[in-house]
Amino acid sequence: MNEYNITIVGGTGIVGREFLKLLEARNTPVGRLRLLATARSAGKTVEFRGQTITIEETTPESFTADDHIVFLSASGSASKEYGPIARDKGCFVIDDSSAFRMDPEVPLVIPEVNPEDLDWHRGIVSQPNCTTTPMVMALAPIHRENPLRRIVVSTYQAVAGSGAAAVDGLEAETRAALEGRHEPSGTQKREIAFNAVPQIDVFDEGGYTKEELKMANEARKILHAPDIGISATCVRIPTFFGHSMSVWAEFAEAVDPAEARKQMATVPGVRVMDDPAAEEYPTPMDAAGNDDVLVGRVRTDASTPGGLTFWCVTDSIRKGAATNVLQVIEEADRRGVIQRKV
Repeated sequence: MNEYNITIVGGTGIVGREFLKLLEARNTPVGRLRLLATARSAGKTVEFRGQTITIEETTPESFTADDHIVFLSASGSASKEYGPIARDKGCFVIDDSSAFRMDPEVPLVIPEVNPEDLDWHRGIVSQPNCTTTPMVMALAPIHRENPLRRIVVSTYQAVAGSGAAAVDGLEAETRAALEGRHEPSGTQKREIAFNAVPQIDVFDEGGYTKEELKMANEARKILHAPDIGISATCVRIPTFFGHSMSVWAEFAEAVDPAEARKQMATVPGVRVMDDPAAEEYPTPMDAAGNDDVLVGRVRTDASTPGGLTFWCVTDSIRKGAATNVLQVIEEADRRGVIQRKV
């Protein structure tokens, strides 16, 4: 891989910190590393490969053509403000928010599924929501041969998906609850310790949350299949890391579970853990801290011809965010589409 100057907006956040760990672990060639954040974090320092990096405040003047790759890991409003500025300077921008995911001029990329979409980027590449990625990775190899008709998915999402404060909030709430107190941390819509909250993000007029609509719209875009019927219910549960989901999928033709397992396992990064006789199946603890999408409980749905049901788990901070960004960079480098002329 070529060496690039990398700039991270949101370098102090939970995803930004994990991205730095991955750069270290993969020995990714990095020329100059810059970390940008809010004024509150500016001036703090981070150690990276023996160097002390001072965090800078993000402003519209922060970006130049020397920032070869800009990773936006902040709020959607920050992405909307700074993404176009960095793009217009000639930077290769990867955005982790929902700001550009449904923009028809911005590719939404999972490298194992639709790497070819990188070829038509116009300076900004978006990556999917942390629940969309594992679901699509498991379904894509079957869909290529046997088109999807419908998906019904229920998620069980760890608090890390809300950021570092939410992890601390769950810890504090749990300690309080074990001592008989209810002390909501305010990091979730409701108290999360020993609870399950069926709301992630805000509701729309139809009663779905934005998180649920993201899963549906993003899956259709990534798979280039606008007619798939998708209904999602997204729930926050009191686990620290590892998003889980129960997926029901209907295909044009019936799917043999054994064949489905084989097809899923052909996708790099998908690991099938499915042995009912041995009670083998993935849990959030299995996913935490690794990059694999773990699949189990694959079975025929008895209610509908063509129906398949399975359980899927992944670490939302790794493959659901930081790892996917690094893989986008690696794939874009292989394709020679990172550096552009302004």
